[in-house]
Amino acid sequence: MKIKFLGQNCFLFTYKGKNILSDPFYNYQKEKSGFDIAAQKIDFVLITHAHGDHIADVEEVLRNHPDALLIGQPEICAHFKHPNSIDINFGGSAKVEDMKISMVPASHTSSFPDGSYGGLASGYVFRFEGKNLYFAGDTGVMADMAYFPQLFGEITAAVLPVGSHYTMCARKASFAAAELLKTKRVIGCHFDTFPAIKIDHEVAKAHFNEKNIDFLLPELGQEIVI
Repeated sequence: MKIKFLGQNCFLFTYKGKNILSDPFYNYQKEKSGFDIAAQKIDFVLITHAHGDHIADVEEVLRNHPDALLIGQPEICAHFKHPNSIDINFGGSAKVEDMKISMVPASHTSSFPDGSYGGLASGYVFRFEGKNLYFAGDTGVMADMAYFPQLFGEITAAVLPVGSHYTMCARKASFAAAELLKTKRVIGCHFDTFPAIKIDHEVAKAHFNEKNIDFLLPELGQEIVI
């Protein structure tokens, strides 16, 4: 799997020729990532929750790629009224080729920019080729994380928010990774986008180094391989 960081919680996951765009918010820092939605092939759009910095560009994606499948909570799928939707809930899964994407809880709020109810916030576990990637979405530390290795198997890598203020900070995320998820590899997200979530990169890295976790704060447009 290849993962390209596009800012905040927006990533482009590529698996066996299929492209999955998460929490579309690529326009905000487009000049740095160079991401052009019209030039892409988007097969799936994956949503963790309804906040504006996670859904701002969904409608543009679906205009450019009307055949893409939208995956998310029933409330989110209903909101966008996209004819090609897979509405799942906690415990449910969607399939992309031979990869299963399972919805798991997140400790976070969720409402649309107009204040309407967006369902409950979620994360996802991508299960493929004997690997498990935990895509946390926006969350604080929660006890449920300890069950994920038991339910799904070893967590090969985790994408965790580290910007604090609205989510975990790096210290709390490193605790979650080491003590609950038992993972040795973390990709940071939800940092530096706005003043409230600006972080000290060296301090963040030090928290993970103390726990012997391979930690990456990706640059916009950077591609990672799992």
